[in-house]
Amino acid sequence: MSIITLTTDFGPGSAYVAALKGVILSIHPTATVVDLSHDVPPQDIRRAALLLDDATDCYPPETIHLAVVDPGVGTDRAIVYARIGSQQYVAPDNGLLSRLAARRRPSKIVRLTEPEYWRHPVSPTFHGRDIMAPAAARLALGLNPDLLGPPQERLTPLEWPLVRSAPMRIDGEVIDIDSFGNLITNIDAESLAGRPTDRRVCIVCNIYETWGVFRTYSDLPAGALIALVGSGGRVELALVGGNAARRLGIALGSPVTLAWE
Repeated sequence: MSIITLTTDFGPGSAYVAALKGVILSIHPTATVVDLSHDVPPQDIRRAALLLDDATDCYPPETIHLAVVDPGVGTDRAIVYARIGSQQYVAPDNGLLSRLAARRRPSKIVRLTEPEYWRHPVSPTFHGRDIMAPAAARLALGLNPDLLGPPQERLTPLEWPLVRSAPMRIDGEVIDIDSFGNLITNIDAESLAGRPTDRRVCIVCNIYETWGVFRTYSDLPAGALIALVGSGGRVELALVGGNAARRLGIALGSPVTLAWE
């Protein structure tokens, strides 16, 4: 079974999504096309990169992940095929694959330059439909990725906020907000190794604070601000039974500090 996932900033009801699917199915009528997400905020490469990093390893080996969040469409930015672990990716080389590549070095990167495998005419404003979707469909049919163009040595990196760690303190920030309004930080579980996670640690975000890193949301009563390590392996802040981002007015980039007494 050939699986192709789609990640875009087009919006779930967009005709652009329908066009991507039409091109794929015209080339590979039996492909299984899965919507990973079309709710990425417009042109938000970082949010899409996080989504790909969090979700794509859950798919069967050889799945092809087509990601079209492409504010540089029509410029000289590259479009690439990359194999990272057992997964395959087709995307603009603008940082979308940077978190995946930081965690696991790609075993193959190919720049898509061969018009033979594109849809024609190629629109300068819709490379997702005319270059990336045809490539993904043909790869799912067994096309050797080496035929798509020349090899490329590395992917374009994207700068990510750093976590600053000291013996009694860790400083990070909110890098994502999920659909429940939970505040996902860039502080990972490994940062907590060897440190107390009971009420000896104070977690501060903007003017709000809570004590202790808990196991699950129900460990505190409804309405409480709770810190825990979420399913993505990062420290997050949640409002039990509520929406922390909306209720507390906390935005992406807000500072988060864990401090030990």
